[in-house]
Amino acid sequence: MVKTDHIGFIGIGVMGKSMAGHLMKNGLNVHIYTRTESKAAELLEKGATWHDSIASLAQVCQVIFTIVGYPHDVEEVYLSDYGIIAHANPHTYIVDMTTSSPELAMKIYEAAKEKQIYALDAPVTGGDIGARNATLSIMVGGEEERFEAIKPLLLMMGSKVIYQGKAGSGQHTKLTNQVAIAGTMLSIVEALSYAEAAGLKADRVLESISSGAAASFSMTNLAPRILKGDFEPGFYVKHYLKDLRLALAFSRQSHIKLPGTELIEKLYTKLEQLQYTESGTQVLYELYRRKLI
Repeated sequence: MVKTDHIGFIGIGVMGKSMAGHLMKNGLNVHIYTRTESKAAELLEKGATWHDSIASLAQVCQVIFTIVGYPHDVEEVYLSDYGIIAHANPHTYIVDMTTSSPELAMKIYEAAKEKQIYALDAPVTGGDIGARNATLSIMVGGEEERFEAIKPLLLMMGSKVIYQGKAGSGQHTKLTNQVAIAGTMLSIVEALSYAEAAGLKADRVLESISSGAAASFSMTNLAPRILKGDFEPGFYVKHYLKDLRLALAFSRQSHIKLPGTELIEKLYTKLEQLQYTESGTQVLYELYRRKLI
């Protein structure tokens, strides 16, 4: 394990706040960068240290985790003149947990390597529940030796931490996950729509089918939210659309067909047009309820 008590964390959102909190619960000194100090208030009250610049944080931390919004945010945080790679010390571990572009992950790896910095791409799945409970699945790309060194820290935030291969492999694995759950969410909202049209009590239907062959994380955790009209984000529509578009861009480059993913991307684009981008992915049900399909 990397021997350091000082851990940097950039990205205190729905997921990041819980993830940074788990590192603190394990006795580590967590340093946080946010544009405004108030966004980090809850963690600062628990003892985290706030920095007003990426450079300031990078200079004192031997391990830095990031989980930000979009690939352009990742590029800015890592590759700009005021970013992590420009200011981190040699032998620092930098771990991007954002779902981002595999090509960008490889670009960061190469830029870091030139400065003797160890870069890993380690996106996660499990949503807000997984982040709160430290049960995230974390898929990692980069050098295996560096993965093994950082793995104990990752296990503080997730219950399943698996090395996937060279730089970019973590991102490709996460996009594979996003393709897989696309069909799952579609099947859930269509199943609920069918049950209601048949005059069934949807909560009883869920009780029957959620532990059978139709069982899934989304069925267990998101279908009950749909029935309550709870569309708060465990994972934002805007971020899921970003992931789907990354996966489809790769499919076009690789000359493979993903018609199911293309359909889901069109449905979520409709949600984007209806200004549901800040809602959770389960809001897909609203297209069916409002008969907008």
